[in-house]
Amino acid sequence: MLDLIKKELKLSLHPTAPIFLLLSAMLLIPNYPYYVVFFYTTLGIFFICQNGREVNDINFMLLLPISRNDIVKARMTLAALLECAQILIAVPFAMLRNKILSAPNAAGMDANMALFGLAFIILGIFNIVFFPKYYKNPAKVGMPFILGSTAVFVFILLAEASCFILPFVKDILDTPGMANPLPKLAALLSGALICFLLTITAYKISVKNFKKIDL
Repeated sequence: MLDLIKKELKLSLHPTAPIFLLLSAMLLIPNYPYYVVFFYTTLGIFFICQNGREVNDINFMLLLPISRNDIVKARMTLAALLECAQILIAVPFAMLRNKILSAPNAAGMDANMALFGLAFIILGIFNIVFFPKYYKNPAKVGMPFILGSTAVFVFILLAEASCFILPFVKDILDTPGMANPLPKLAALLSGALICFLLTITAYKISVKNFKKIDL
């Protein structure tokens, strides 16, 4: 399995994916919907799968003495690594943003722990929508991405709207820096757990779908 992950990192990783990780710096933009930063990670995953289709990556993998489970696991592990890297790289920019910009984010959620908790959910939603659909027919990667992106942006709209509508989000979670640390920490941990559960479920469904197709 480790060799497959190395293959994903060395051969399957699209050049745009690491570049998109640097877009974590967008957290320094005043009055910006910061959830959009994490959408770019999903775009990088799409480019990886799209490029894999063009170079017949899956057909090549099926010629190797490995199971379909491992093919799915390797690709989803690469996606999870990129998603975690995006979160980790974004943290210093969030801290810098809070240090140099004292004004709250008028466009929605501030750069704080709750933002990252909801970002985890965004990534989990993309995984549960995109990968099971993608592994029904890896030759058609566009529609799974459209569906995944639609689900992501619906959640982003709801999350940002909650900052203006729901008192708990507006007064407790959507506050600068380390104000109200316990609720924000709970949001962060809950988001990470939801993302993990959604991704594991996505993997199981994807494996079932991938085993059904004739390649």
